[in-house]
Amino acid sequence: MSAFLTTVSKRSMPAIRSFQRASLSTLSQSERTTLLQPLLSSGWAMTEGRDAIHKKYEFKDFNQAFGFMTRVAIKADKMDHHPEWFNVYNRVEVTLSTHDCQGLSTRDIELAKFCDNVKQ
Repeated sequence: MSAFLTTVSKRSMPAIRSFQRASLSTLSQSERTTLLQPLLSSGWAMTEGRDAIHKKYEFKDFNQAFGFMTRVAIKADKMDHHPEWFNVYNRVEVTLSTHDCQGLSTRDIELAKFCDNVKQ
């Protein structure tokens, strides 16, 4: 990529991210049925007291847990959508909610599916 395109790309990212945030909305009832239900059937659960989902993952050891977090972190950064998470040794707890729309969005669904795929 040329220096010009790199500079233009970097300068336009805040505007693109701002537009993406503005267009986010919480999942509709039909989206919750079609998109969220499969995740709830695979171990994700609704978080009490807020519009969020969470899941606990267990790994063989710390290295596998940290590797999982690293892969998810790279994806999350590319999405500009970051999980809340907690790690102790071989366990990772992940909570997903979209702060920009104050609830669950399609971004949470996408990142939850990615987490499950990385764990496999």
